[in-house]
Amino acid sequence: MLQTDLIVTGATGRLARLLRPHWPDAVWLARGQAWPAGQGGVILNLAGVTDPAGPLDDNVTTAAAAITEGARRGARVFLLSSAAVYGRGDRDFSEDDTTAPLNAYGQAKLRMEALAGSATILRLGNVAGADALLGRAAEEVTLDPAGESGPVRSYIGPVTLARVLWALMQAPSLPRILNIAEPPPVAMSALLAAAGIPWRFGPPREGTIPRVGLDTTRLQAICPLPPADPARMVAEWRG
Repeated sequence: MLQTDLIVTGATGRLARLLRPHWPDAVWLARGQAWPAGQGGVILNLAGVTDPAGPLDDNVTTAAAAITEGARRGARVFLLSSAAVYGRGDRDFSEDDTTAPLNAYGQAKLRMEALAGSATILRLGNVAGADALLGRAAEEVTLDPAGESGPVRSYIGPVTLARVLWALMQAPSLPRILNIAEPPPVAMSALLAAAGIPWRFGPPREGTIPRVGLDTTRLQAICPLPPADPARMVAEWRG
């Protein structure tokens, strides 16, 4: 597959801005732009809304448009979903686990997945620099009190993510659903420390989720990943 065979939606989003330097010859589509002419290729749907105050149903409608266009041009379609579809648990979630999203964003992503058909669903963990932790860090970050080190999440660095996505787009066949993250999950405080960003615990909050971890066994069989390293993830973001 040539890079010009790749169409990526959501071109103005934070994640797209981190991935775009790795695929300069791809076609990057922002909201309202027309689909390019052609047949075949790959469509990677990054478009969507994460802000709870935003139109979360855009996660469904943008995916539906990508699926329709993929069928029209005979392209492979990859839909970016989220670890938020799993909900709360005390172990790393596998792709076969029951989904139970706790918020409207996760619910919207689950509705999106229901449309997928033959598209590949990528349940992404947090991306260093594209999330609210590092990407919107102020002078000091307040973390929910959850254990000695604060909340733990599955993360992936943006450079590693670009490599993983490219490998998946080249693979001749894939499972219908894949978790995307670097194992094991890491403490948010470790990422802040690696970035040199001060943090403190805020007051206890009802509904705090101490841990959201992804089991990446299925992904590792296709594209082996390095162990999660906060310092490297921060370097990938800043580099």
